[in-house]
Amino acid sequence: MAKRLSLLLLRVSLGGLLLVWGVNKVVNIDHSMAIAENFYFGLLAAETWLPVAGVVQMAVGLLIIAGFARRWVYPIQLLLNGVSLAAVIASVIDPWGWFLEGTNALFYPSLIIFAGSLVVMAFADQDQLALDARKAPAPVSWKARRDCGQ
Repeated sequence: MAKRLSLLLLRVSLGGLLLVWGVNKVVNIDHSMAIAENFYFGLLAAETWLPVAGVVQMAVGLLIIAGFARRWVYPIQLLLNGVSLAAVIASVIDPWGWFLEGTNALFYPSLIIFAGSLVVMAFADQDQLALDARKAPAPVSWKARRDCGQ
């Protein structure tokens, strides 16, 4: 039971993060443009593209929260979180700015978020509370197959 609840909480929190980031792109365009310009080399730093990216990000977040289409949305989530990690990698390497300028310890959790994305992918088959979870048939032993003529 603890494993199922842990995977559920991890999945919901990771999907929720994408949902929050997506909503921010739609409702707080100026802030999102500043983020895009500072951390992502201006990629999507346009008033027309940010809301579109936000809606896509919200859709991915909602699918992850529900645990639906995980085969497709988990790699997208990993890519999004990996890009975010790459954008702040200096803060992960040197969170206190001892050697690198412009770092911030508040960005260190990007590594944890990326690791969590890997965990939900690695244990997707054990996340029984996901909407698209399939009940695996009970394994059939060699003896049972032999006794049943299979």
